[in-house]
Amino acid sequence: MTISENYTIDEVYSYEINGIPVETGDLICTVDGDLSSDNIIGQFWWIVGKFVPGDVDHIVIYVGPEGRCVESGAKAKVITFEIPDRQWDGHRMLSQRFLMDRLYGVAYPLAGTNRSSEKIRQIRLDVARYCLRQAEEGKPYNLNFLNSDTEDAFYCSQLAYKAYIRHGIDLNTEKGVPNLPFSKHIVLPQEIWESCYKKIRCIDKT
Repeated sequence: MTISENYTIDEVYSYEINGIPVETGDLICTVDGDLSSDNIIGQFWWIVGKFVPGDVDHIVIYVGPEGRCVESGAKAKVITFEIPDRQWDGHRMLSQRFLMDRLYGVAYPLAGTNRSSEKIRQIRLDVARYCLRQAEEGKPYNLNFLNSDTEDAFYCSQLAYKAYIRHGIDLNTEKGVPNLPFSKHIVLPQEIWESCYKKIRCIDKT
């Protein structure tokens, strides 16, 4: 059994992605597409990303151990996948995800909260277990972006939102996103980035 097929987690893990530290439950923020080569898949996802308001197009939940993550994306369901060699490389992960993207940065929903270290540990584990459970059950991708409260299906940022709202951490704040009709019902990736007190932008913008 590979790490990505193991849907259990019993401890908080630490890792680095492009030199940025992450712990179980932290949120990886990415930008769709890659125009650095003639790869048509990278160009396709670059176009897709243009329809997502803001700089951030996609949200991934780091769970561990090593490079294990959870996302709801191009495979049309919640999945686990592995980051190879501590480097975010959309080309190398394409076969796992069917998605090509670049690292924008890491957001830390638990930073700046008035909680004990033990409570933060418990939340991290629960967030990871919640997300892994959706992957184990193969929950489908949620195409109804206005319905962010359902747990029958998930889009990327909704999965992070639902994992954290259970602990009183609301990532649906409408910060940093256009004031669009019905926008308060949609949890946008940029909104999650702006909602977090602490975030680290990736220095590699290529």
